[in-house]
Amino acid sequence: MESKSDIEPLIRQAISALLKYCQRNNWSGYDPYDALNSEIFNRLPFLDSRLPRLALTQILKRSPLNFRKLLLIPKTQNPKAIALFLMALCKLKAKAYAAGTEKSQHDIGSIDDHIKTMVQSLTALRSPEMPYWCWGYSFPWQGRTVLAPRSAPNLVCTVFVANALLDAYEANRDAENLRIATSAADYILNELYWTKGDSIAGFSYPVPTLQVQVHNANFLGAALFCRIYKYCKEERFLGPAMKAARYSAAQQQADGSWDYGELSTQRWIDNFHTGFNLCALKTINICLDTNEFEPNIRRGFEFYRSNFIRDDGAPKYFHNSVYPIDIHSVAQSIITLMEFKDLSPANVELAQRVFEWAKENMWDERGYFYYQVTPYYKNKIPYMRWSQAWMLLAMATLMETKNIQC
Repeated sequence: MESKSDIEPLIRQAISALLKYCQRNNWSGYDPYDALNSEIFNRLPFLDSRLPRLALTQILKRSPLNFRKLLLIPKTQNPKAIALFLMALCKLKAKAYAAGTEKSQHDIGSIDDHIKTMVQSLTALRSPEMPYWCWGYSFPWQGRTVLAPRSAPNLVCTVFVANALLDAYEANRDAENLRIATSAADYILNELYWTKGDSIAGFSYPVPTLQVQVHNANFLGAALFCRIYKYCKEERFLGPAMKAARYSAAQQQADGSWDYGELSTQRWIDNFHTGFNLCALKTINICLDTNEFEPNIRRGFEFYRSNFIRDDGAPKYFHNSVYPIDIHSVAQSIITLMEFKDLSPANVELAQRVFEWAKENMWDERGYFYYQVTPYYKNKIPYMRWSQAWMLLAMATLMETKNIQC
């Protein structure tokens, strides 16, 4: 592994190159799940049913060859990607302020311009014809049982955008960002939150009509409510947040892990959703000034670190298999390790090792990260949301440590 002094410029160079790549592409790109944006597919009505939609999506998602131009699939700006870019830029701005150098002051001006662009894009990309501020993906997608139209709002997109706007509010104190984020929380509360009996509560996901338990959705929704409560002191958010979080916290297994969800088809344990759970629980504890979920965090993080990251820094997708090594798992491993660096001084070094592995194995000199590594080939398609946005946020999070300077 490279020394600390060697890795610092490596991270800076990667951030600079990735920002330039994303800006050249107007922050737009392809997505692993964007198959149904195909104009050709949509011109063939006999393909417009559940199985053909699932088949095309899975073929394109798994193929290392990118057929999207042939299928007339456009590059798009995805609200979740823009939210991740905004989160990363807010971190980079804070780091530039902390550095306090003349170069950093120049960087702040450039970053501020990007932040304004991201906020403007998010306001333009909101789901249409909705009384609340809310967001969905820039493509239609077929689930196991339902088809979600393009831009149809869902919990995960809306949570990430709302959190990004709260980050922007913390960076610039623009009250409009807080107002929009609060409206997004109202959408989740009024349209997605549900209860059953005294102890069962959750947030509908992936579509508003499904009342199933998906634990990262519960924790993400609850954590957003707690952030909003911290600023607005609106009691209507507090009770639902705690009820949903307590339900999913109680489903943690003895070894510290969570299944993705409670349906029989959701019994898998993966890297980035487990990372979402842990980071959301930390947010809840911080915003409410409580230690209620500390035992869940400690057990969960021990499982995470022991089961998802190899000694060489390569992150595993699932706890019980190495491949595919996915760039989203790379990003979330860095973020999770840095979020919990106080639990072990070795976490920062391990996060740097994950970055080094990705830089060596999943970086393209044209300025972007690859999608996946399998035992047989690398999928080098430069997905914007899944790969570039997540890695920019991961690298910005890595830069936050005092040991690494901008």
